[in-house]
Order: sequence, then C-alpha cells, then structure tokens
Amino acid sequence: MAEEKKSRNVTAMFPPHQIQELKEAFTMIDQNRDGFIDLDDLKDMYASLGREPREDELKAMLKEAPDKLNFTAFLTLFGEKLHGTDSEETMRNAFRMFDEESVGTLAEEYIKELLMNMGDNFTKDEIKQTWKEAPIDGGQFDYNAFVTIIKRGKEDE
Repeated sequence: MAEEKKSRNVTAMFPPHQIQELKEAFTMIDQNRDGFIDLDDLKDMYASLGREPREDELKAMLKEAPDKLNFTAFLTLFGEKLHGTDSEETMRNAFRMFDEESVGTLAEEYIKELLMNMGDNFTKDEIKQTWKEAPIDGGQFDYNAFVTIIKRGKEDE
C-alpha cells in the first residue's frame, strides 16, 4: 500500500506524456527487460551508444537510487533532478547574460560554441542529442522555450 501511494505521488510530478517518454527511456535502458536497471544494463546501453564509461562511474549512477532501480525509483530520481534544478528565471537569466540584444534568442552556432568550450564541455554527440528537442528556428536558439522544455517537458503538439 505504501509503495502504491509513493508511486501515485511520483507520477503526479509529471504530465502523462512525460511519464510515457520516461517509460520508453527506462525500457531502452533496461536492456535485459527484467524491470530493473542494473550495472549490466548501463554497460550495454552505453556500448550501444559507442561509449565505454568506467565501472565506478556506472556504480555511482546506481548509488543514487535508494534500492533496486525499478521504474518508480527511476521516476523519483528524475523528479528530484528535474525539480532540483535552478528556477526558470535563474536559468533564463543565465542565457540572458549572452543575449546582448535582449531578443530571447541566441545564434545556434554561438550556443554550440559555448556548450563545447565553457564549463562542463559538451561533446558533439551530447550537442546532437540536445538539439533533437532544442527550439531552433532560422538558426536562432529560443532559450525561453528551451528553459520551459527543461522544466516542464515538451507539450504534446
């Protein structure tokens, strides 16, 4: 009963379309389809992406879950991470620092350059993955819309 109540509380943190997206992501990571993400699942998932992280990094990822990483625990971790990020206004202010004309957009190539060369550098693959959901129109990155996607998820079209 307590697990069922916990599950309801976790699912209330996400709109239904986002729960479905997270379920699809969980299923992709759960390579052996046993309902849990374990060390072997993570190794296989990374291998399918052409990467080979160190085992201690993978173990550190799994330690973030209090117990076995089933879908409910997966949702809980995502909820904590998503709701633990900076506020929308803080995130928008960070982008505004680079928006000298205060137009709400930045040149796509400029953003790529920043992501690859400042702070926690993105790889080309990470940029490619981010750009799948990035609101870019005519070579302009709409950072206001991007912050909304990060904080609330992408609305169904």
